[in-house]
Amino acid sequence: MRFVIFRLAVLACALAGAGFAQQPLSSAKLVEFIKSSIDQKLPDKDVSAYLGQVRLTDKLEDKVVEDLRRMGAGPKTVAGLTKLADQSAKLAAAPAKPLVAAAKYVEPPPPPQADQEKILAEVRDYALNYAKSLPNFICLQLTRRMVDMHFQPGTKGAWTPTDRIVEKLSYFDQQEKYEPITVNENPMFGKTWESLGGSISRGEFGSLLKDVFEPQTDAIIVWDHWGTLRKKLCYVFRYAVLQRNSRYSVDYEKKEQTVPGYHGLIYVEKGPNMITRLTLEPDMPEGFPVQEIHQVIDYDFVDINGQPHLLPLFSQVQSRAGHSGSRNEIEFRKYQKYAADTTIKFDAGDEAGLPEDQKVEEAKPVLKKP
Repeated sequence: MRFVIFRLAVLACALAGAGFAQQPLSSAKLVEFIKSSIDQKLPDKDVSAYLGQVRLTDKLEDKVVEDLRRMGAGPKTVAGLTKLADQSAKLAAAPAKPLVAAAKYVEPPPPPQADQEKILAEVRDYALNYAKSLPNFICLQLTRRMVDMHFQPGTKGAWTPTDRIVEKLSYFDQQEKYEPITVNENPMFGKTWESLGGSISRGEFGSLLKDVFEPQTDAIIVWDHWGTLRKKLCYVFRYAVLQRNSRYSVDYEKKEQTVPGYHGLIYVEKGPNMITRLTLEPDMPEGFPVQEIHQVIDYDFVDINGQPHLLPLFSQVQSRAGHSGSRNEIEFRKYQKYAADTTIKFDAGDEAGLPEDQKVEEAKPVLKKP
């Protein structure tokens, strides 16, 4: 059964992260955050306090600081930005983005209905047998959690990193086992993932795929558009699961639970007809504390013991409770064959996140009729 647990009681203390290690951030991401904080009128002292936790990964130009000041950044924020600009002066500048006009997109017609049905039948068969096809393995699961205490629906949000969780994930006999290793570099051996608090999601390894395509779910699946993901052309289908057929549950602080219907998109790479992305948005009932949940799971081939297997690459879960927003960005690293005594470590070189252009659907190119 697909399940997601959201416990958002810790959001109120999210900005009190003085004990957290410095957060590595690119200058582009920092500028995006400052612009959002200006738009949402976040307190100058809170933004300034967050800047004290930032470690830039590339050079912040003085001109950018001045531009942000003119846009409305507060004096304490400007002082923090000036300090970061001085600290990053010897770092390499971020590579300039080429100023090339995007090609005009010409949408090809959808595949014939008979071809769509054939593609979906192939994908359905794969999804229903997905868990059985996986080998026993272990991997690292890296979760970066962020909050926005003044999140406004319809905006990108001004996300403040709160913590980083590293877990060992074991997959054996079609069962997942999660063992926390560190939280913000503090050892967590011997503790369970349920003790972590905050927002948690589980089920990326097949249960969601299976639930969407189970005959009992009776999901409505129709053509949506052509897409490109990680430079690969994809069929993109839209699906919906009615509440009476849903097995997707949301738990709030172990006090309230609901099983909503949900909808989303299915990305299928053209050619191999494999699922490369699944998105999910539950239709949350009015009055439930958690609202506007958005989940994305990306899949790609990973080599385990010399054999390629389609496995989760990246997942993002974003939700809102009142004006408090929560975002988890989850990456799966170092897949290897399962052995009971296998150890797995998180190295400093593993900190670099998945490139942003791999997390979003790319700008549509000019396409020829497939």
